[in-house]
Amino acid sequence: MKTSELRQKDVAGLEAEVKSLQKAHFGLRMQKATQQLTNVSTLRSTRRAIARAKTILAETIVKQGASK
Repeated sequence: MKTSELRQKDVAGLEAEVKSLQKAHFGLRMQKATQQLTNVSTLRSTRRAIARAKTILAETIVKQGASK
């Protein structure tokens, strides 16, 4: 998901996105552990997507706190 798409979501949507990305990353890690994962670069991309979503979530929370 692109950064611009993440910035359009609200806090609840971002939290749901982080949770789904973490679930996907866990599944990929299990596939790697059982040697079923052929493209290991997906681990890196999901890890970075999680970090991106968490960063935007933190920015959104700070921005909402400042606007109140």
